[in-house]
Amino acid sequence: MSTTCEEAAEQVTRSLGFDCHDVSPVVSVRNPFDLAHWTMPVLELVIIAGAVWALVHAVQRWRAGDPVNIAIWCASLIYLFVTEPPLYFPEWFGLDEQYGFIFAHNIFTVQFMWDRLPLYIIAIYPALSQLVYEVVRVLGVFKHRGALVGSIMVAFVCQVFYEIFDQLGPQLTWWGWNDGNIEVNHPALASVPMNSMLLYASVSFGVMTFLAVKLAGSRATDGGPRRGWSLAWRIAVAGVLTPPSMALFGIPSAVFGGETPNITAQAWVLGIELGLVWVAGLWILISHLRRRDREEPEPMTPFARIYPVVYLGAMAVLWVAALPAFLDAENGITSDGTPVGSGAYTLACFAGAVAVLAVLHTGRRRAVVEVS
Repeated sequence: MSTTCEEAAEQVTRSLGFDCHDVSPVVSVRNPFDLAHWTMPVLELVIIAGAVWALVHAVQRWRAGDPVNIAIWCASLIYLFVTEPPLYFPEWFGLDEQYGFIFAHNIFTVQFMWDRLPLYIIAIYPALSQLVYEVVRVLGVFKHRGALVGSIMVAFVCQVFYEIFDQLGPQLTWWGWNDGNIEVNHPALASVPMNSMLLYASVSFGVMTFLAVKLAGSRATDGGPRRGWSLAWRIAVAGVLTPPSMALFGIPSAVFGGETPNITAQAWVLGIELGLVWVAGLWILISHLRRRDREEPEPMTPFARIYPVVYLGAMAVLWVAALPAFLDAENGITSDGTPVGSGAYTLACFAGAVAVLAVLHTGRRRAVVEVS
């Protein structure tokens, strides 16, 4: 058995329809119309195009004197390359005893690292981080409430946008979780581990945004925006420090872990923490609504106006396509043998995302000019 395809990985990848022994160690390219499910190239298009547009937007803002967008875009990739390899190959990093094999992605059009890392996953880090930051920035939360409150709002916005995607992926075989991994993948909400829901979908992006805003958003000694090496090392610090923050915020539930973890207690702790993300995010959103007559939002940008709507609309279409099999599922498993996500939580996330976009697009004074 190859060192990149131990028993648990072999089982998960075979459930997705491919053999992890028959893979390319560097890069592989496939016909997007021959993938396992028609939704996969659609997903790739939405995410990769979003990442490219996010880069163009970030560079425009950097040239205009604001380096935070480009800092978040780049820091998200550093975070990716610090975090993802240990998840795919825990034995390489001495983490197989501690974490074990967690999950595997399915085969998409372009894959890297023994076919474990799809190109769209590389793209989703900058696309998602830019989406949630730009929405909150344009709302004016960072301007009027500061980096901490703005980053908490980012954690909430990321939760509602990302979990719509996260609760759908396993059903459509975009990826597969190792259900036998009790230490990391349980407790779960339907098919999605609650650790991932909290630590990845909220904590990591909230912390990374806070670090990028505080480090890259500060002024240089000459009073101008940071550039060159002064900006580069701050971006690196923000990206590298993001993964440890996940471990820090994971301590409350980890207290009930060990050789015989108390899954019920962990579910309660993670559920309470997720509830706090929702309460804090909704409180900030409502308080923003109450104050926006006195607090001018930031000028709308094309990226903030269009891409979040496109992303949410695409996810809605993909969910509609998956709905018949979802409704016919028995005991959380479709007739194709794939696990479904939580319909109730997905609806809550859709409602939260729509509420955020409704606030973003309404109540703007005509005097606010649009910038790119």
